Order: sequence, then C-alpha cells, then structure tokens
Amino acid sequence: MDGVGSFGAGRAGSAFDPVSFIQQPQTILRILSWIFSMVVFGSIINEGYVNIGSERLYCVFNKNYDACNYGITIGLIAFLACIFFFFLDVKFQQISSVKDRKKAIMLEIGFSGFWTFLWFVCFCFLANQWQRTTPDELPLNQGADAARAAIAFSFFSIFTWAGLTVRAVQKYLLGTDMSLFTTEHMDGNQTIQPYPTGPAAETTDTYQSPPFTENLDSNAPTYQVPIY
Repeated sequence: MDGVGSFGAGRAGSAFDPVSFIQQPQTILRILSWIFSMVVFGSIINEGYVNIGSERLYCVFNKNYDACNYGITIGLIAFLACIFFFFLDVKFQQISSVKDRKKAIMLEIGFSGFWTFLWFVCFCFLANQWQRTTPDELPLNQGADAARAAIAFSFFSIFTWAGLTVRAVQKYLLGTDMSLFTTEHMDGNQTIQPYPTGPAAETTDTYQSPPFTENLDSNAPTYQVPIY
C-alpha cells in the first residue's frame, strides 16, 4: 500500500528533509517536552533529597518520598517517550502501510493525552507538598531551587504534551478525511473493472434465419399431383 498523503505524511520512500522536519511545530514541542522532563527528574535526583542532622536523606517536598518518586518516574518515562516518538516521527514517512500509520497515530494520541493528565497531577502534587514544607525542614534553604524548578517545568510540560496531543489528533483527522482516497487499497483486493459497454463490445448478427425453416435438398425427389 502506498499511503500517499495519509495522516499528514507524503509518499513512502520520498526524500527526508531534516530542515523542514525540525521546523515542524510537532518537532519543536517534542524537543521542549524532552528538555522539560529532563529538568524535572534531574532536579529531584540531584538536589531533591537533603539530610537534616542525620545521614538519612529526606525529600524536599514535605519529606514525602512519594512526591519525589512520582516526579522522577513521570519525568524519566516522559524523557524516554520523547526519544521514542522523535524517531517514530523521523521514520513515519517511510511507513508504507496506511494501517500501520493509523496505529502509530493512535498510540501517540493515547500516550500524549494520558501523559498530559499525569503532568497535571504531578504539578498539583508537587506544588501542594511544597506549600506544606516548613522552613525548619530545609535549613539554609537546601534544595529549594530544585523544588521550584521541578514544579515550574511540570507546569510547562502540561502545555507541551497537550500541544502534542492536539497535533496528533489533527494528523488523525487529516487521515480520515482522505480515507476515500485509500479505501480501495485498505484490504489489498484489486479493483474489479466493469465490462465495456461501448459500441465495439456489442455483437449483433446482421442476418437471422426465419423460424421454422429447413434447408432444402436439391437432390430430393419431387412429388407430382396425379391427374384424374
């Protein structure tokens, strides 16, 4: 299957233009999401744990380990997902099957939409735990900058992942609008051509023998009526 122009991509096997690819809004949002996720989990891992008068490390978010673990997990998975979908965007135009393109778009819609919701939960969770953190729990304001950075970039990630979801939905709708163009290729069956109806296809006999007639034999004996 060719999949020409399906789901926002051109003909399979066409030349890849890196300049136009980088300038696409989807690629820009993908790179920003990748950077934001790296800042979130990197800030928490590096400075999100402090020790207060002991060797034990505490999470800067109200000593709630769940807050730190949640931010690290969401940020790390989003970081890896951005890499995966980035390479999928690069190879998307080389996918010749319309069904495979549709599956890739649906996967992106589902993951991006779900991760937008998880980033919203992450922002609310971290912001709530940070508000409950007292100055006594952070002597010399340790880890405060890392906590604020994680909260801020969690908030920014909501919009970048929401933008990726919108772009994926637009590509899906573009593909469905062109479904009539590719329906005859979806199942791999060949199109049945109708019989020609032109004058050349009509075969009519110019001569028809009359009904109830027999061929006369010239050598057959003749019959004469007797005369009385």
